[in-house]
Amino acid sequence: MPWLRLTLALLSHVARSPTLAADLLRVVWNFRARSWYRKPPFLPLPPREYVRWRMHTAYGSYDAIPSVEHVIRYARWVANRQ
Repeated sequence: MPWLRLTLALLSHVARSPTLAADLLRVVWNFRARSWYRKPPFLPLPPREYVRWRMHTAYGSYDAIPSVEHVIRYARWVANRQ
């Protein structure tokens, strides 16, 4: 449920700042599982183990949920890097 809450909060921010949508989509696309189109549910989602590892390296806990501000800051950073 916390990930759903984060997603809904990010969608709320996207409604106010449409350029954020492109930045967030870039992050989602970069995190996607390779060959995602070969396995159900055929969605470009990141592997669960990878997300847990990223949360552990960033926040010190495998079960951490980033704040909306952290996700937005990271998405903007990725956009400016490219």
